[in-house]
Amino acid sequence: MVWFESDELELTEAFLSAHYAPMRIGSTTAEARTRIERSASPSITIDHLDFRFEMSYDVDPLGTIALCDVASGAVEDHGPDGSATTTFGPGDLLTLAPPERGYTGTINHAAYTITMVDPALLGQVALPAKGYDRVELLHHRPVDGAAAGRLRAAIGHLDEVVLADPVSAANPLVLGAASRYVAAQLLAAFPNTAAAAGQAADSRDAHPLALRRALAYVEANVAEDVSPAAMAAAAHVSVRALQLAFRRHLDTTPMAYLRELRMARVRAQLVAAVAGDGTTVGEVAARWGFSHQGHFGVAYRRAYGETPSATLRRG
Repeated sequence: MVWFESDELELTEAFLSAHYAPMRIGSTTAEARTRIERSASPSITIDHLDFRFEMSYDVDPLGTIALCDVASGAVEDHGPDGSATTTFGPGDLLTLAPPERGYTGTINHAAYTITMVDPALLGQVALPAKGYDRVELLHHRPVDGAAAGRLRAAIGHLDEVVLADPVSAANPLVLGAASRYVAAQLLAAFPNTAAAAGQAADSRDAHPLALRRALAYVEANVAEDVSPAAMAAAAHVSVRALQLAFRRHLDTTPMAYLRELRMARVRAQLVAAVAGDGTTVGEVAARWGFSHQGHFGVAYRRAYGETPSATLRRG
């Protein structure tokens, strides 16, 4: 957690330059009250900013995807270098600029959230379409309000549930899954260069050998932060072909299969627990990436016909 509060413009500029990119800020007002709160994972940072004055900015390229979600006030005359400027206010969600371009504008007594996403994270949930070298966004605004709402919800879960809980934030399985979920919703919300589903080659590649490679990889790495892209790379197929193989031959999805394996590990540890050794259902579940105890309990009972606490007592 990073916390910053100041009413001195020079200190604010130094902080922003250190935590975003080199920038120049200015103001004609006497008071420059600033508050910034940050929570961060290795691939996503979420900042809540409150500028209680009017501030101009000229920012060097961030090198990352930066989403701005305005709660109050206005961001005026904003635009990436070489582009037309625009003004946006409460309820607007957009990217500030492509990762390789700087941008300018003016903050007018605004409170907003900046979510910065490592562009490489997009490649963990999708592959680039033919003719593109990487997965990247093509437009600065979401396709519609519903998609923007789903993206906000995913960011909120990462911020308020996962990163706010020290146990979840320290668990790479939970953190990786939550971060990739944000990336998936980001791709669902913005036009992008990810490959479309249903390509003919994907169907041909969804064969049993690819599935066996993927299963071997998952079994060997069940305790690690495994992504669909990593599974697909181990199977030597695309993510879509991997999904088709699991659906065709096992009637499930890659991540659902991984959750089943981890659920089995939880059950084995609960069965093996010794009375009085301090084992708790919550600790064991969290160790295997199940951060939401309510959802975990329902899934466990559906899988094994009893509650996890009943398994623990019997063990």
